[in-house]
Amino acid sequence: MKLRHFCGMVIMLAQLCVAPLVQAAPFTFTFSTLPAAGAISGSPGTQVGWGYQLVNTDSSNWFVPTQLSVSSFSIGIPDASVFDFPMLAPGATVSQAFDLLAHTGLYAVEILPFALPSMSDSGNFTLQGAWWSGDPLAGGTFLQLSDAVLTPYSLEVAGVAALPLPGSLPLLTAALLVWGVQRRAQKFLQRGSRTG
Repeated sequence: MKLRHFCGMVIMLAQLCVAPLVQAAPFTFTFSTLPAAGAISGSPGTQVGWGYQLVNTDSSNWFVPTQLSVSSFSIGIPDASVFDFPMLAPGATVSQAFDLLAHTGLYAVEILPFALPSMSDSGNFTLQGAWWSGDPLAGGTFLQLSDAVLTPYSLEVAGVAALPLPGSLPLLTAALLVWGVQRRAQKFLQRGSRTG
């Protein structure tokens, strides 16, 4: 019986010592914005956005993005609905440019109409996901959650062109001219009635 306990202890110690060596390398993916530096600009009142590139660097497991977050925006209204959360097979790459009309890309922002030229925002997009042993829609097994990956962004309000004159300015000018002529005519008539 003592021999049996001794053998059990030896096996348990061997498992504890070998376990850290057997652990798999961490699953990794890369995440970047398009344009590559993450720097975009736009005029007040317009909608601009970023595209993305995702690369599953793992050779045997699937990556599925599950959460996209971003630092706050002070000069615009954010819209995360353009991101399509693609599933990436082992070694796959997905690139998607921002397209306002097709509603594709990573993230969109409508720059506030009262934002002033050279105002800017900067921060990070954060993407997290899940790792699967196979295609999640075809019987793959969930393995673990991914680490968060950050990529920087910056948004700057572009200079505004000279504002065109409103269409009511000629009408205002004509009204002031008529008012001035009428006023002079009144003064002329008042002088005539005093002398007569």
